[in-house]
Amino acid sequence: MTTSALLSSAWELEPSIVIGCLLLAAGYAAVTRLKPVRQAVLFDAGVLVMFLALVGPLDFLGDDYLFSAHMAEHLVIMFVVPPLLILGLPRGVMERALAAPVVAGVERLLGRPTVAWIIGVGTLWLWHAPPLYNAALASENVHIVEHLTMMVAGTILFWPVLSPVPDTRLPGGASLVYLFTAAVANMLLGVLLTFAPVGAYPHYMRSSDGTGVFHLIRDVWGIDAAQDLHLGGLLMWVVGGLVFLVALVGVFARWYREDETSPPLEVTR
Repeated sequence: MTTSALLSSAWELEPSIVIGCLLLAAGYAAVTRLKPVRQAVLFDAGVLVMFLALVGPLDFLGDDYLFSAHMAEHLVIMFVVPPLLILGLPRGVMERALAAPVVAGVERLLGRPTVAWIIGVGTLWLWHAPPLYNAALASENVHIVEHLTMMVAGTILFWPVLSPVPDTRLPGGASLVYLFTAAVANMLLGVLLTFAPVGAYPHYMRSSDGTGVFHLIRDVWGIDAAQDLHLGGLLMWVVGGLVFLVALVGVFARWYREDETSPPLEVTR
C-alpha cells in the first residue's frame, strides 16, 4: 500500500450520501434559481465540502485507522460546512420562509443564543466522550446519527451570528462574545483530547488489519497510536481555534461596516 494508492482507492460512494447531496443542491437551485451567484457558490461549496468529507479519504481513514482523520472530518462537517450553507442562503428566501408560523416558531426557539450555544457546544463535547465516540465506531447506524447531529448542531450554533436575516442575528458585540466563548469551549475539548490517555479510544490502537493501510500509517508515515491521538487533539484545539478566529474577524468586519453605514444620530438642542 502506497500513499497514492490509498488516496485513489479510499472513496466510498455511499448512495444515501450521494443522493442526499444531490437533492440538497437541486432543492437550493429550484428555490433560488441560483441567484445571487455569490451566495449560490457558497452554498454549493458547502455541499461539495460535505460530500468530499463523507465519502473520501478522511472518512475512510477516520472510520478505522486514524483518530486524527476523524477529528479533521468532524471539524469540517461541524465548523466548515454549516457556515458555508448559512452564508449561501439568500435573505429574501429566508424572509419568506420565516413568514410561515411553524418555521418562525422553530427559529425563535433554536435561534436563541443560549439555546443555540448549548446545543452546538454540547453536541461537540457529547460525541467526543469516549463511551459515545466508541459506540459510533462500533455501529454504523450510531455513526450516521453522530454525523447528522453534528451538522445540524453546527448549523444551529452558527445561525445566531450568520443568519441572512439581520433581525434574527445577534448584534456585533454580542456575536463576538458568543463566538469567543464557543471557541474557548472548543479549545478546552482540544486540550483534553490532546492529553487523553492512549487507551481512551482503543479502536485506533490496532497495528494490522491485513490490508497494508496500518503498515503505511505506522511504518511509512511514522504515526503511532499515541501520536495519532495527540494530533487529533491538536487539530481540534488549533485548527478549530483558527476557524473561530476567522469567524470572529468576519463578524467584527461586518459590525464595523454596519457601524460605518448607519445614519448619524441627530443632536437636539
